[in-house]
Amino acid sequence: MENLLWIILSPLAGFAISGLAGKYLPKGTTGWIASLAVLVSFVLSFSLFNGLLSNPAAIKKEYFTFIGSGNFHVNFALSVDRLTAMMMLIVTGIGFLIHVYSISYMHSDEGFYKFFAFLNLFIFNMLILIMGSNFLMLFFGWEGVGLCSYLLIGFWYQNEAYGKAARKAFVMNRIGDLGLLIGIFLIAWQFGSLDYDKVLDPAKLVAIAPGMITAICVLLFIGAMGKSAQIPLYTWLPDAMAGPTPVSALIHAATMVTAGIYLVVRTHVLFDMSVFAREFVLIIGLCTSILAALIGLKQNDIKKVLAYSTVSQLGFMFIALGSQAYVAAMFHLTTHAFFKALLFLGSGSVIHALDGEQDIRKMGGLRKAMPITFWTFLLGTLAICGFPYFSGFFSKDEILAEVYKHNVVLWALCVGSAGLTCIYMLRVLIVTFWGTFRGSEEQKHHLHESPALITIPLVILAVLSVFGGILNLPPLLSDSIAHGMHHFLSPALNLAEVPEELSPLSQLNLVVVTVVVLALAFWYVRHKYIAKQVVPETDDAMSGMGKVMANKFYVDEIFDASLVEPIEKTSDFTYKWLDRKWIDGLVNSFGKIANAMSNLYGKMQNGNLEYYLLYMVAGIILIVGYNLMK
Repeated sequence: MENLLWIILSPLAGFAISGLAGKYLPKGTTGWIASLAVLVSFVLSFSLFNGLLSNPAAIKKEYFTFIGSGNFHVNFALSVDRLTAMMMLIVTGIGFLIHVYSISYMHSDEGFYKFFAFLNLFIFNMLILIMGSNFLMLFFGWEGVGLCSYLLIGFWYQNEAYGKAARKAFVMNRIGDLGLLIGIFLIAWQFGSLDYDKVLDPAKLVAIAPGMITAICVLLFIGAMGKSAQIPLYTWLPDAMAGPTPVSALIHAATMVTAGIYLVVRTHVLFDMSVFAREFVLIIGLCTSILAALIGLKQNDIKKVLAYSTVSQLGFMFIALGSQAYVAAMFHLTTHAFFKALLFLGSGSVIHALDGEQDIRKMGGLRKAMPITFWTFLLGTLAICGFPYFSGFFSKDEILAEVYKHNVVLWALCVGSAGLTCIYMLRVLIVTFWGTFRGSEEQKHHLHESPALITIPLVILAVLSVFGGILNLPPLLSDSIAHGMHHFLSPALNLAEVPEELSPLSQLNLVVVTVVVLALAFWYVRHKYIAKQVVPETDDAMSGMGKVMANKFYVDEIFDASLVEPIEKTSDFTYKWLDRKWIDGLVNSFGKIANAMSNLYGKMQNGNLEYYLLYMVAGIILIVGYNLMK
């Protein structure tokens, strides 16, 4: 049980060492200390995972009391069940690979030791979020990863635009966090506890009014909307690409943005009791998935494309949650962590080779100069597109099957969103790695494959992206290991041992449709960008709907015009007139009166005895005169 504490203390120790002593240590030493701190957590997490395979009972340990007031107690307590163990492996496993990658990627940065300190602190807070046994622990980790996100997005703070991107992420997350906090207050009020064991007990939920359950679910989901970048709180995530590429891979692809998915799955007992809340989750997820995919079609910054892809894929997961397909959502969360981390790190390898260039229109023909990066990026692209037998093929098709059982129209829209994913990802792949190089001669002269510390994590993630689907194969392929993840998570989520299945013919028809959509997308992109060798147009050359999508449907401009600018103008008005003219004027007037009086008294107290005698005589005359007049 003490392993639970060491799992979170190891990255915290790495944060302390990197932050306090990293400045005085060689960069390589600092990087490896931080990486090994995460590796220790991964090894201990894997040990707990193995134990839970044979014994599904949750492991719980209480350490001390956070809050104690009458019958209300909230403890600092850690708990690990199979859902938690699965998340721990994703966070620490992929986190370790990204730490190793960062040793090479950030080697020339002067803030190297601070970067690794922030990464370790993020891992610590993420583990608190998923391992806490109550909502207060979850909120502690939730706010902690938000802080780390702010620090890492704005890591290159000398650039004003990057600082603004960090501030935007922080503010938009705070909006969602307020909803989460109010939801936690309602939980404490209604249940008299914040412990998962007491709040998520179906026997106790029947005593709570249905309207209150719905309110709690909607508020919890608002928190998830902020952290997992759903409409309308999604615009921070594409701007968060201002941070170093390892940050994009760790925080905004594989871990932090999935916190909202974890929250809904953890509290699914509440959502099961509210049809309105589930439909709300589903519709928001669907709208987000389609909108982000449309925007991704016209982006030319390689990291921005991947960012909108992340937003779209998170929407896909929320579609699954709204359809009560909790295992399918977790399955796609896992495979997405593999191939999206791979794609971000692959884009970082390209950016590293091109000395910071991120515009795909200035790339091209890189597959020969960077073969490892190309092949791994290709495998990651095929995985996210749902190419048959790759990990994304199985996880996406499981979500589509669950949505098909829920509503055929929604299924068709989800298939359309999946088709858009294929188009924009194949577009990035082909424009970046095929054709002729379109960068500068200096960049072309220095083109080379990235060093081993960058390519080895790429290869490992590529293998996981290809074979990750084995975690939850459908019965059509294997009866013996079918629904492996479902059986694994059933004890933690109290699910039926065997999920409801479509008929084999229906499953086959759905797979055929998705494969046809993938083939059409591949044909379209190949015809346009290989056969015709079209280079994506500049923003000035765009028109119509293409320009609208390139400008992200002007959502940021709408937010600026309707919210940001009025608030800033109101702030300027209150500062210039209310604050400076009235409040400062009133305060300053007291100071002026005091100064005038002191100047007056100063003239009277001038040290001249003749004046003092005059004052005394005048005083005596006034006193005598007053008494005579009485």
